[in-house]
Amino acid sequence: MVVFAGIVLLLNAVYNIVVWPRFWTRVAHDPRARDDQGRATRFLKVHAILIGIALLIAVVSAIAGVMLLLQP
Repeated sequence: MVVFAGIVLLLNAVYNIVVWPRFWTRVAHDPRARDDQGRATRFLKVHAILIGIALLIAVVSAIAGVMLLLQP
């Protein structure tokens, strides 16, 4: 069961590291991301925070997955 949990955590990390940066490029180029003066809108800021949290969770998942798989 520990090996299964480690693999699931690593798959979660890989998925998030692949998906979220691609989503960021779409959000950054969305017309709602900047106002008329070129400043970042709340839309862009909220998505930046959400994506940052998702990537942080991905890193933590990867570390936990590796630790589980290397456990004797």
